[in-house]
Amino acid sequence: MDVPELLEAACLLVPEAAATENDVTVGDVGEYLVHEEWKVALGLLEDLGDGPPLPLTFWEALADAAEQLRLERSTAWCHWRCSEIRNGMIRADLRLRPVTGARRRTPVPGAGVLRPMWDIGHRSPAGEKAVSIGRLWVENRPFLEPGGRATVRIVPLTPSQWKHVETGRQITMHEDRTVAGTASILEISLPATATPSS
Repeated sequence: MDVPELLEAACLLVPEAAATENDVTVGDVGEYLVHEEWKVALGLLEDLGDGPPLPLTFWEALADAAEQLRLERSTAWCHWRCSEIRNGMIRADLRLRPVTGARRRTPVPGAGVLRPMWDIGHRSPAGEKAVSIGRLWVENRPFLEPGGRATVRIVPLTPSQWKHVETGRQITMHEDRTVAGTASILEISLPATATPSS
């Protein structure tokens, strides 16, 4: 499919009542499609995706459209949202350790390329700390400086290892044996195929 077809297909998956914080609706997106303003329409659809959960096919269509438009960050974001649906997502307030207290001397990239280890309370059979891997996306920033603080999204590599994590819990981020940062869990979204235990 070409870009207009992909964006139109994505529009069909958005409920008519859905609206962004600025009251943009799928009807408004249609106006931009009529005028062939594909990049604006894509951006508005991404914003509509922040409302009630939309299906995987919505984000796949947007990822394909963004890739055809050569919009790298939008492509990465839409692929990221696909992985959130497949693997679940943990949203957290992360504070990195300052340069003086950590090995990292450079900013953490914000667009989901870093796969740090997280201490979420698991232990090895020998009783030692066992970490779990989760990709990291820094919200609304291209990167996070050492010592900085931001809201982040974590996509677990192995979702089953994260089932016990609850909102309000503190977890630590590691890139080696030392603590690189501390995060407080704000929100948890289960994978699309997971069902909450009763």
